[in-house]
Amino acid sequence: MEQIACYCGSGKSFSNCCHPYISGSQKVPTAEALMRSRYSAYAIHNADYLYETTAPKERRRHSKAAILDWAESNQWLKLEVLNAAENTVEFKAYYLDEKLTARVHHEKSTFKKEEEKWYYVDGQY
Repeated sequence: MEQIACYCGSGKSFSNCCHPYISGSQKVPTAEALMRSRYSAYAIHNADYLYETTAPKERRRHSKAAILDWAESNQWLKLEVLNAAENTVEFKAYYLDEKLTARVHHEKSTFKKEEEKWYYVDGQY
């Protein structure tokens, strides 16, 4: 596998950073690691991972088709983690929308751990 830089901006290679979480070969250890891997999943258009890492009670608000559409309609440029605590991560995701207009998605996300697995719950914009 070619050693490409991880999309999440960690400075590690994708194969040694987010890929093991997205592929399911490793458990995500923290809320920040989940957030970073979810950003990488948007960058590689992996709607299954994004759906599966959304809290089960929140999934009805999100469809795989809508997730995939959002992932594919944007060009993901950079992730900036501003603050990370046990259950929250504040970040800025930089991207180009479908009209190639530069955008920034600024969010404070909430996560929860259930049965040794981290899930995205929701976010404040």
